[in-house]
Amino acid sequence: MPAQPVIFAADAAVALQQAIADIQPDRCVVLCDDVTCRLCLPLTEQAVGGLPVVCIASTDSHKNLDSLTHVWQELQRLGATRHSLMVNLGGGMVTDLGGFAASTFKRGLHFVNIPTTLLAMVDASVGGKTGINFGQLKNEIGVFRNADRVIIDTRFLATMDRSNMLSGYAEMLKHALISTDTSMLAELLTFDIEQPDLGRLQQMVRQSVAVKQRIVTEDPLEQGLRKALNLGHTAGHAFESWSLARSGTGSGTPMLHGYAVAYGLVVELYLSTTKAGFPTERLRQLTAFVRRHYGQAAITCRDYPQLLSLMHHDKKNVGADINFTLLTDVGRLLINQTATESEICEALDFYREG
Repeated sequence: MPAQPVIFAADAAVALQQAIADIQPDRCVVLCDDVTCRLCLPLTEQAVGGLPVVCIASTDSHKNLDSLTHVWQELQRLGATRHSLMVNLGGGMVTDLGGFAASTFKRGLHFVNIPTTLLAMVDASVGGKTGINFGQLKNEIGVFRNADRVIIDTRFLATMDRSNMLSGYAEMLKHALISTDTSMLAELLTFDIEQPDLGRLQQMVRQSVAVKQRIVTEDPLEQGLRKALNLGHTAGHAFESWSLARSGTGSGTPMLHGYAVAYGLVVELYLSTTKAGFPTERLRQLTAFVRRHYGQAAITCRDYPQLLSLMHHDKKNVGADINFTLLTDVGRLLINQTATESEICEALDFYREG
């Protein structure tokens, strides 16, 4: 895949106008969800005023085939062609689903991502992964395809609530753990995420995106090094899918992705400590931060069989083994590591009890 331009913009509307001028599409369509249509679309009015807007329901529970079909139908109704442009304005759910819709309609049209949440800025909108959830599993169907542009404007973060800010912050913690610059993790663990300085946060976002971009550029299709980005995600996706299944039966609401990753980091850093010598003090430091800011998922030992089954469905697995990315220390990676079900249950015990 060609390199993906990431633009840090003081004004997303101005940057989008330039992108449209560069791409020269025959028509443009804006995709957003019901929240970003209300809160974020006005900030881009200068560029998108008068353009058709396709609005889908928000939250990850709607990142599904029904929403995807609706977007395809709207693209068809609006006469989109392979020379058209779709602007994905929203969080990770919008950029994931919108990127997949754009990649598959007419075998691919242009798309630009304008992430409006911290999670989308540092993770979902960058790296070329697109897709939807299917069969109660996260991102089960999708393709690799880069956006023509990713436009990051941290002014959108002023519209975010605490939970969604923390959701994105978990991915920044992951990037710091896999970075060779240990000062990143130290700053993240001491930064006041409850009352953030958005100016400083913008610089931290830029550093976080740079970590991901470096890895994705070296390994765009996840054949080797890119698996570093899965730290916290084998267990994290299991937590998230477990939560999604429970919400489908009326037992609570779906877990935010970043919360699941934060919990997954605790589990997988415990495995890193017991299997690879990751420093215990760093494990305790990260675990204390997660418990203080993210709380805990209400799992019990009765949920372990379901969580293990979900981990067995993870796309990174080879054969019957459950695959993890582990660390020997900050920035020191071990990809394609496995753990027994007994070891994973021990890590889940640590997550629950400390």
